[in-house]
Amino acid sequence: MNWPWPAGAATGIGSLPGTDIVDAVALVFGELPDLPFLPELPRRGPGADLLGRTAALLVDLPVEVYANRWRLAARPGRDLRAARDLWARDLDTLTDQAAGYTGPLKVQAAGAYTLAAGLELPVGGVVLRDPGAVRELAASLAEGLRAHVADVTKRVPGASVLLQLDEPSLPAVLAGTVPTESGFGALRAVEESTAQDTLAGLVSAAGVPVIVHCCAADVPVRLIKDAGAAALALDLDLVGDLDSLGEAVDGGLGLVAGAVAAGTTAPAAADRIRDLWHRLGFPADRLAAQVVVSSACGLAGLTADRARAVLTACREAGRRLRED
Repeated sequence: MNWPWPAGAATGIGSLPGTDIVDAVALVFGELPDLPFLPELPRRGPGADLLGRTAALLVDLPVEVYANRWRLAARPGRDLRAARDLWARDLDTLTDQAAGYTGPLKVQAAGAYTLAAGLELPVGGVVLRDPGAVRELAASLAEGLRAHVADVTKRVPGASVLLQLDEPSLPAVLAGTVPTESGFGALRAVEESTAQDTLAGLVSAAGVPVIVHCCAADVPVRLIKDAGAAALALDLDLVGDLDSLGEAVDGGLGLVAGAVAAGTTAPAAADRIRDLWHRLGFPADRLAAQVVVSSACGLAGLTADRARAVLTACREAGRRLRED
């Protein structure tokens, strides 16, 4: 089996501290040369956050900020322009700093259900409460992601683009625990078959290998595998169902192992990943090829020095696994 990264690769989930995209891109390419990513800097404000950043990619579904929350809007306005300006700045920086780069390159966006659970309708309440609106949102997102991946590929022609879909809300969506607007109830659960079809549509539209990231408990591993994802990114502290994970990995699903938090050393991270691999029952010589080392989750809440240390530990842990 072939996975879309070199053996012993390491990466980050997406977010970093600070507001300077030039410094952030330089940091990522310096610390993670085998699988760099386009960083997200949420401290820059609305439009730099996961929801606003992804909503800016939607096609024919404008958004705006209302009462500190993103919602669908009747027409494009200044909030959407600001979010798209941030994207333009980030992509221009990537174009400059990744000139001549050849290898895998990861970009991130929210998945359809995390977006639907966080983005509000014009009349109030989240998009998730309206199945028709969710379908429209997913179709718009698919079109936007297709265009985004094509743009990144054109800007960095030597790169093999990977798309990471962040779906921290997916387990709650499937369990029916996303709260209503009042907070006194919960929205109806989405059927697994419906969620799988929606995710499969995004995977197909992207046209590149897709990594689904879910830093929550009860990750629907089989659903993600059956939807066509190339890999699953998760926090090792939240791994529960080893049987489902083992079955998916045995079937060829790549694993982006969130093993590094602030203060975690490279040897400790490598040992944690080896231990999980041993518990899953797979041969050691397959580990470095199928598993990517990553931070446990985003790093926006850390200081710049701590974030750098986490990325360095990821890279060194990957090297240790490759040299085993």
